[in-house]
This record gives sequence, structure tokens and C-alpha cells, in this order.
Amino acid sequence: MSLRPVLHLSLPVHDLAAARDFYCRQLGLETGRVRDDWFDVWFFGLQLSLQLAPEESGRQTSGVRHFGVTLSDRAEFDAVVKWAESHDIEWLSPPTEHSEEFSRKIAAFTSDPSGNVIEFKFYEEGSDWAVR
Repeated sequence: MSLRPVLHLSLPVHDLAAARDFYCRQLGLETGRVRDDWFDVWFFGLQLSLQLAPEESGRQTSGVRHFGVTLSDRAEFDAVVKWAESHDIEWLSPPTEHSEEFSRKIAAFTSDPSGNVIEFKFYEEGSDWAVR
């Protein structure tokens, strides 16, 4: 039997209920496995495990350590931004168009209640980094 690989990421959170509200209600992600001290969500094809580890979680104010998704086109990016804003997502950096210096990307950063920074981005057509 051949399995299709799935990228997996595990992040610490300080409060599972707050994390579930953020990822499931505010971002609209589907819940996967649920246990007493962790749960999974499906983040654009990524299996994201959120584990209760208050001693390891900490509020960040920039995106040096972050994860995210590169969306395939502007309409998809705009739909994610519209959903997020209609569900009270606060931006660390609102949707911003960047110059050639940043490969003509449009990006926005937010963070979950535990300070894990998340980037949503899209590269303009013709950029070396545009999703193929």
C-alpha cells in the first residue's frame, strides 16, 4: 500500500480551548484527532498538532519564527483574508503588497492566542515564487 505524504507540524499552546476557538471557529479549519492534551487541525493540507505546553508557548510580536501557507491565486488569498476578518482575526501585519525586492508578494501575519505566528501569502503572476 502506498501512502501520500502529509506534512506535519506540532506547536505548543497555553490553552487548548482558546486554540480550538482560534483554529476551528476563527480560521474555519477542520478538526482531526482530539486527545486530552492535544488536537489536530487540517491547515491547508498540513496536519497541525496543537499540544498543551504552556511552558513552551510564548507571545511573539513578529514573524521571525512562523509558519503559513502560500495560496495559489489572488482570489484565494482575498477569500482567506475576508473569512479571517469576518471572524475577528487581528493582524500583526495586515495584508500588504510588497515590491520586487520581496518577489512581488502579498502577505498578512496573525498569531494564535499562544503567540504562534501565521503567514498567509500569495505571489503575483510571473514571480519566481508563484505557486505552480
